[in-house]
Amino acid sequence: MNEPTGDRNPRDPYAGYAAYADIRTAGPVQPFPTGPGGHSSYLVTGYAEARQAFADPRLSKDTAAFFAGRESRRRLHPAVAHTMLATDPPHHTRLRKLVAKAFTTGAVAALRPFIQETTDKLLDRWPVGGEADFVTDLAAPLPVAVICELLGVPQADRAQVRHWSDELFAAGAPDRVDAASHAVAGYLTDLVADRRRRPGNALLDRLIAARDGGDSLGEEELVSLAALLLVAGHETTTNHLGNAVLALLQHPTELERLRSDPDGIATALDELLRFDSPVSTSTFRFSTEPVTLGDVEIPAGLPVLVAIGAANRDPGRFPSPDLLDLDRAAAGHLAFGHGIHRCLGAPLAQAEAEIALRAVLTRFPRLRLAVPADQLRWRRTRLVRGPASLPVLT
Repeated sequence: MNEPTGDRNPRDPYAGYAAYADIRTAGPVQPFPTGPGGHSSYLVTGYAEARQAFADPRLSKDTAAFFAGRESRRRLHPAVAHTMLATDPPHHTRLRKLVAKAFTTGAVAALRPFIQETTDKLLDRWPVGGEADFVTDLAAPLPVAVICELLGVPQADRAQVRHWSDELFAAGAPDRVDAASHAVAGYLTDLVADRRRRPGNALLDRLIAARDGGDSLGEEELVSLAALLLVAGHETTTNHLGNAVLALLQHPTELERLRSDPDGIATALDELLRFDSPVSTSTFRFSTEPVTLGDVEIPAGLPVLVAIGAANRDPGRFPSPDLLDLDRAAAGHLAFGHGIHRCLGAPLAQAEAEIALRAVLTRFPRLRLAVPADQLRWRRTRLVRGPASLPVLT
C-alpha cells in the first residue's frame, strides 16, 4: 500500500474542486441543484446509501414513464434511449432472464482465446523502447473487437461500428449522439434480420433463439439489447483499462508487485475498480414515491443520482479509501452496480482487463507515463470517467 506519486490531476473528482470527499461532508445524500428554481434532484455519495438506492424498487429506472409528456429536443433512437437498463420489473425481469441464458460465463470463457489473440495483435504494433497511447492503441479497440465478435458483427463493419459507438459518448454534442443512435439502431436492425436468415453461433443468434417457455425476444427488443451490449461493452471497459493502468503507473510499488506476480492481476481488479470506477454516476433513476435514504427523505417524482465513484471512496466502508491497496478486500465495490441491474457483462469486462493487463505488464516491463499525469486529457461526462488519451513509454 503506498501513496500515489507525482501531482494529482486537478480535475480529479476525488481531490479537486467539488471533490467527492468535500461533498460527502454535507451528508451521504443531499439535494442537488440542477437548474433555476431550487433543487430538482438528489445526489447519493455514501456507500451504504448507494447500495440501498440500487436495491430499492421505489427508485424506478423507467425513463419513458418519467419523461412522458415532457418536451425534449433530443432525438435519440428508442432502441438506444430505452434499453433494458431503462426498465423495471416485471419487464426487466423477463428481458434479463432471457438474456442470461445466452450471456453466460461459459460464453465468456469461450471468448478468452479471441481476447488474448486480439490483445497480442494490438501489442505487436507497439514499438519497444518507443511511445504508444494505451487508450488509442489497446484500451479502446480491444473491447470493441470483443463485443463485435461476441455479437457476430462482421469484421468489415467493425471500424464503422466503433466510430458510432464513440460518437454515442460525444460529450457536449447532442446532435452527434442522436445521429449515432439512429445509425447504430439501423445497422443492428439489419444485422438481426440477416442473422435470422443466416443464423450462426454468435451471441446475437443465441438471443434470437432464446426462449422462456413460449416467450421470446421481439424484434425491437433484440435491437435494443444488441445496442445496449455494444455500447456498454465498449465504453466502460475502455475506461476500466485506462483507469487501472494509470493507477498502477502512479503507484510504483503496487505496479512492481503485479509485474513480479502476474497471477495476482485477477484478484487486484476489484481494488482497481474501487479505486477509480469507470462509471462515475449510475444511469437514471427517479423516486416513484417518497423514499428515505440514510436520514434524508426524497420526495416523489425526483431524479436520484448515485455517485458510484464517491461510494467506492467512502471511508466508512473502505478505510483509507484514497490509497490503492491491492491487499484490500474490495469485492464489495459498486463499480458494476448492485441488485437486479448489476452489470451482466461484468465477467467479460474482468476477463478483458485481466488478459490485457497481464500482456502489457509482461511484454513491456519498463512501461511508464510519457507525460505528467496532470496533463492527461479525460473523457468525462456525468456518466463515465476515463482518460481520453494515455501516452506511455514502452
